[in-house]
Amino acid sequence: MLLRSILFQLGMWIFTIPFTLLSILTFPASPMHRYKFISLWAKTMLVWLKWTCNITFRIKGQENIPKNPFIILSKHQSAWETLAFQKIFPPQVWVMKRELLFVPFFGWGLAMTSPIAIDRSLGKKSLNQMLEQGLDRIRKGFCIVIFPEGTRIKPKEIGKYHIGGAWLASQTKIPILPVAHNAGFFWPKNSIIKKSGVITVSIGKVISSDKAKADKINQETKDWIEKEMLKINV
Repeated sequence: MLLRSILFQLGMWIFTIPFTLLSILTFPASPMHRYKFISLWAKTMLVWLKWTCNITFRIKGQENIPKNPFIILSKHQSAWETLAFQKIFPPQVWVMKRELLFVPFFGWGLAMTSPIAIDRSLGKKSLNQMLEQGLDRIRKGFCIVIFPEGTRIKPKEIGKYHIGGAWLASQTKIPILPVAHNAGFFWPKNSIIKKSGVITVSIGKVISSDKAKADKINQETKDWIEKEMLKINV
């Protein structure tokens, strides 16, 4: 298990460096065309993960994915979902802290995917950043991915669901798609060791944001995700 995990890690870095340099060359292209090229990195890593660590996934509720842009509010347990969501869902951008864009190679490539990069030091003013950038990405045809707990949470634990994602939905009137998964059991937080198996991704029905207030949307999202987590925890 350790050797397989190390092999995956080595292969990822060997592939990431030249791919990042190629990604930078896509700068003149449109954001959507850049995304389609750069997302090949994540899809390739999923194949490599299957070959080296024998980790695959199954999807429940795939029929619930809308055709028009939406906001994904998801559980966050590992780095796996940042790869797999690019294969499971339509073209997307991520709400993230701005500092991630400065990580060598990984962050440089990430910057080319038109993320919604937030300066958290601004406090509540960062919501205005998220709204302005969020509206721009939606107009360009992207979905938006937000982890309401803000950081990776260990399996069977529950973090505080921050209201930012629900607030963005209430302001833009874009529906929310709640997502639960158990990737943390197979690709744990802050661990190089990966356990072989089948990750379950459960996609709920859309939650309308047309009339509901942000706190109600946030609570409804949390209730569904955490109830679903009880079903898929291994």
